[in-house]
Amino acid sequence: MIAFFSQFSPIVQALLASIYTWGMTALGAAGVFLSKEISKKTLNVMLGFAAGVMIAASFFSLLLPAIESSEGGNLPAWFPATVGFLLGGGFLWALDKYLPHLHINASQAEGTKSGLSRSMLLVLAITLHNIPEGLAVGVAFGAAGVHNDPTFIAAAFTIALGMGIQNFPEGLAVSAPLRAEGLSRRRSFFWGQFSGLVEPLGAVIGAAAVYFIQPLLPYALAFAAGAMIFVVSEELIPEAEADGSDMPTLALMVGFALMMVLDVAFG
Repeated sequence: MIAFFSQFSPIVQALLASIYTWGMTALGAAGVFLSKEISKKTLNVMLGFAAGVMIAASFFSLLLPAIESSEGGNLPAWFPATVGFLLGGGFLWALDKYLPHLHINASQAEGTKSGLSRSMLLVLAITLHNIPEGLAVGVAFGAAGVHNDPTFIAAAFTIALGMGIQNFPEGLAVSAPLRAEGLSRRRSFFWGQFSGLVEPLGAVIGAAAVYFIQPLLPYALAFAAGAMIFVVSEELIPEAEADGSDMPTLALMVGFALMMVLDVAFG
């Protein structure tokens, strides 16, 4: 698989990998065809799992490489990672503040007031946190292209694999509430997979930025990490814990452990 990908430029590699992550979103969204209703407890466990994967990916696949790639430079190794991390969180904070959206277990929309339906606001909420996932995949492949090192290439594949795994429950976490809102199975599936289409766009932008402006590499890696941690803290964990159960927390631990194993073993 790696040999096949190596014949393409890092930007094309990022695009292909993000098409896979979008495909996993679509596969999860297709769950509405198999079940009439998905319980909130099940959705919360899935969100907890996704949060664990994203936390582990943020550190092992993004922040740690950002620090390592800054060593030996003119600035302290921690500086680019810190700046990029805070900028990434600030970017998602701005989107969260102004983009109209409705979290899964919430009753009131956030962001700028709009006349959008609840269904579309739910789609926008998931679309919002798919942006940093696409950036993470793209930046990882851009870094692999810059370094041309098997370690970075393996790390890029690892983060794409991890994002794809956690996109499966996320796809269902979009389509199931849409179905509960009264949309048909086909429309619920359509909008569920549609929420993942921003990932290929984010991946291409991230890979191109890093590959063509190489000094951005540590900042971009940390930027993607900060954006993902903001999403985890602002959205995934509060939504997963809405019913007061311990299961989402246990699922978070499992997701973190799985991503850690993938990154350490293969990255």
